[in-house]
Amino acid sequence: MDYVNLGRTGLKVSKICLGAMTYGDPKWRDWVLPEEAGRPFIQRALDLGINFFDTSDMYSVGTSEEILGRALRDFAARHKVVIATKVYWPTGEDPNERGLSRKHVMAAVDASLRRLETDYIDLYYIHRWDYETPIEETLETLNDLVRAGKVRYLGASSMFAWQFAKSLCLADRHGWSRFVAMQNHYNLVYREEEREMIPLCMDEGIAIVPWSPLGRGFLSGNRTREDYGDTVRAKSDEMSRAYYGEASFQILDRVAALAKEKSASPAQVALAWIFNKPFVTAPIIGASKMKHLEEAVAALEIRFTPAEMASLEEPYAPRSIQGHS
Repeated sequence: MDYVNLGRTGLKVSKICLGAMTYGDPKWRDWVLPEEAGRPFIQRALDLGINFFDTSDMYSVGTSEEILGRALRDFAARHKVVIATKVYWPTGEDPNERGLSRKHVMAAVDASLRRLETDYIDLYYIHRWDYETPIEETLETLNDLVRAGKVRYLGASSMFAWQFAKSLCLADRHGWSRFVAMQNHYNLVYREEEREMIPLCMDEGIAIVPWSPLGRGFLSGNRTREDYGDTVRAKSDEMSRAYYGEASFQILDRVAALAKEKSASPAQVALAWIFNKPFVTAPIIGASKMKHLEEAVAALEIRFTPAEMASLEEPYAPRSIQGHS
């Protein structure tokens, strides 16, 4: 396993981040694995050298955090792992149990700490932009969490580049802890982030930690132009259908052809494309079958020529913004 700095920080993270959204309560999403089925993936990830784990307080309404916390307690020393979680989405019915107000963020971080069974969170993301709370209120609150020792580093997730730039500017102006990571939507069939967000992050030294690097399974090669695939998630995940379109299937055809040439799976080719992007820190990998995890690690060794990268990218067509809400 390779380890890299998280942006300009001194924190070392594995080139793969294991996402724990897949492990939780099947009542929340029908494709989610219960705890007894999910723990082996966390243990195997540690065996493979992965030290970076991602969850959120909204995944299975907190159950994902609980499962990850118990597994890391049992399988790893706390100082050897990097735990990331997030705040924003509703965690209850009360109007103050959501968003990025000082009240909610303060309550949410304590609840996440309890569920994760830890004294601190390594990387705390705002899960989305809150249009109902002044960003100054949120940034000052997050700074207070860092100063209190509850959080080590701050991150943000999908938003517009102007919003992220404003946040960085305000943090610098007030002397607050600034965001050091951006968890954005990025893969071979969704590259809108290359227009503004990725150049901004590169200029500011921000770590790029993409979510959905396989297009919610689209790039695994099990989808066709005629149907939405036969996996449980493919049948129920509406967002995955947004990737459909002739340009995306042309890319998928090239992924399949290159996979055959490289004696790899389509998923490995799609992941290797991201691994070959020097500005990407660590994509977040979801694994519901052990081969998903094993193949992702093996994909770290796949190298592409500039011509192969260009061939994979050439059919791409601009698309509407996805994932900001």
